[in-house]
Amino acid sequence: MILVTGCAGFIGSNFVHHWLAGSDELIVNLDKLTYAGNLDNLQSLADDPRHIFIHGDIADRALVEKLLNQYRPRAVINFAAETHVDRSIAGPDAFIQTNVVGTFQLLEAVRNYWSNELTQSTTPHRDAFRFVQISTDEVYGSLSPSDPSFTEQHPYAPNSPYSASKASADHLVRAWHHTYGLPTLSTHCSNNYGPFQFPEKLIPLVIKHALSDQPIPIYGDGQQVRDWLYVGDCCEAICNVLERGRAGETYNIGGHYEKTNLEVVGTICTMLDEQRPRADGQSYSTQITHVTDRLGHDRRYAIDTRKIESELGWRPVENFETGIHKTLEWFLKNYP
Repeated sequence: MILVTGCAGFIGSNFVHHWLAGSDELIVNLDKLTYAGNLDNLQSLADDPRHIFIHGDIADRALVEKLLNQYRPRAVINFAAETHVDRSIAGPDAFIQTNVVGTFQLLEAVRNYWSNELTQSTTPHRDAFRFVQISTDEVYGSLSPSDPSFTEQHPYAPNSPYSASKASADHLVRAWHHTYGLPTLSTHCSNNYGPFQFPEKLIPLVIKHALSDQPIPIYGDGQQVRDWLYVGDCCEAICNVLERGRAGETYNIGGHYEKTNLEVVGTICTMLDEQRPRADGQSYSTQITHVTDRLGHDRRYAIDTRKIESELGWRPVENFETGIHKTLEWFLKNYP
């Protein structure tokens, strides 16, 4: 079995659905259920015997140690994190507590389990155990339009309280591998989108505001560039990293689709014009409103995925248009 933390959030819940769609292996899910954790994301699994949900905090080391000793997972995948940049600017405390202190407590619980409980065990075997840290491309900072994409060797240069807290967690994971030998793996993914995404994020926010006849806000000039990755492709990449990644390594995960925020919003408006036209016949793009830019807003992210492609054979399946179509279809069905 595997232990997944942050399972009721966006990527975590998608990962659970993705995993159980192709495996009968038990998943034990731990989530604190903060504002971004939504049990409705897992509602279809409520009666699935392969899925056990535990309400709790990764910073509660006693609880984590109890779960590890009780269920004896062969892997721990840590999705648990505070992730919303605007919230980190307004209130960074929670980001330090969850992303830094929480990751430390989780690592210590896992290290004790791996060092003591698995030393004499054959199931799971100590050498096969893995700890997977889910991180972000934002730890690398910002690129200029002409800079090459982020590789795994790119120096860290976080520019927001959120990315700084994730960078700190990454350094802890690296140190626990190099100091204690804990078999860790880390992933840095680009901007995910898809079902179950929290409505503060750009794509669901645009859809929500468009359909409710509200202004569609775009920070600054809207020329901030992100590498967009459909969440299903991200989940498959994480599965590949877990099963075949080399302990101690980091893998970048990207979608190969660099788009400005304005391009993303324009694509959504065009699709909505076709699939759910406004009653007055005007385009949803007329609702676009430019607002004051975010403090410290990074200008461009781009991911070099050659390592995960060459070592693990992973490539994204969805292009931006097919991924956005699936995403819009899901939101129209679930939020009419």
